[in-house]
Amino acid sequence: MDVHVPVAITVGLRRRAVDVLTAQTDNSGRFPDDLLLERATALGRVLVTRDEDLLAVAGQCQRDGRRFAGVVCAHQFRATIGQCVSDLELMARVYEPGDMADRVEHLPLK
Repeated sequence: MDVHVPVAITVGLRRRAVDVLTAQTDNSGRFPDDLLLERATALGRVLVTRDEDLLAVAGQCQRDGRRFAGVVCAHQFRATIGQCVSDLELMARVYEPGDMADRVEHLPLK
């Protein structure tokens, strides 16, 4: 989770036994978006954000053919906390490691 994701989403996922690492816990909370995505990729973790600037970084990676672990962007106004928790839990349970590689997904899921 990057710093733009509300703590309530992290708490909700952890209550559902989903493994979550926050940028704050990883001491990468002050990293610029490109380094944060590199860090998530190095750890083999999908980066969850509500920061649309990070989408530009992921898009540039896709255009340049640079690998990244994946990004999930939860829209700030269309995706409620509850929807984010439910959708992210579903993704965590359904996707295999690597399924999100080089992909960007948007919440809420439709």
